[in-house]
Amino acid sequence: MQRPKFEHIKSGAEFNRWYWLKEELVEICKRANLPATGRKFDLRDRIMYALDNHGKVKPQPKKKKASSKFNWAKADLQLDTVITDNVSFGPNFRKFMTSEIGPSFSCNSDFMAWVKANTGKTLADAVAQWHTLEKRKENPEFRRDIAANNMYNQYTRDFLDDNPNKTIKDAKSYWLLKKQLPTADGFIRYESSDLKLGKV
Repeated sequence: MQRPKFEHIKSGAEFNRWYWLKEELVEICKRANLPATGRKFDLRDRIMYALDNHGKVKPQPKKKKASSKFNWAKADLQLDTVITDNVSFGPNFRKFMTSEIGPSFSCNSDFMAWVKANTGKTLADAVAQWHTLEKRKENPEFRRDIAANNMYNQYTRDFLDDNPNKTIKDAKSYWLLKKQLPTADGFIRYESSDLKLGKV
């Protein structure tokens, strides 16, 4: 079964059965006169809502405005600088953290999530937490969580776990086959039966 053209899809449920690239979602939104900016899954939900509601735009929840006016882009950051609710991880923030930690500093998702969740603490606390998070790598069994929307990376990890004799190239080949098939919720997940999809 091949994925139908968008013009032939009549419901959000049917649209949600198929895998779509973000570029495709953006193009569909433009053609359907829907807002075409946002994260991939925001675009997906917007299209599904429009299909089920005669082309209407999905109402957006009001974003909570940050109370702080602290300028993270231009401020002279110090270890005692307090983390505010408008914290930004731009060049100024990264430059400061690199000066404190060294060239090994990286602004990974775990660290950024901790910073955002800890307003009121200081950048000294952030530096300490970065080192704490990095120490996890000393455990040979440690693995960083993969975001739910990063289906390809999760598929690759699960494929190689289940097939240690195969390669990343093999994983990609089966991924390309699997993503052409319909699913219950639009998520592509590895299953051992994927090896029956075709010869690679």
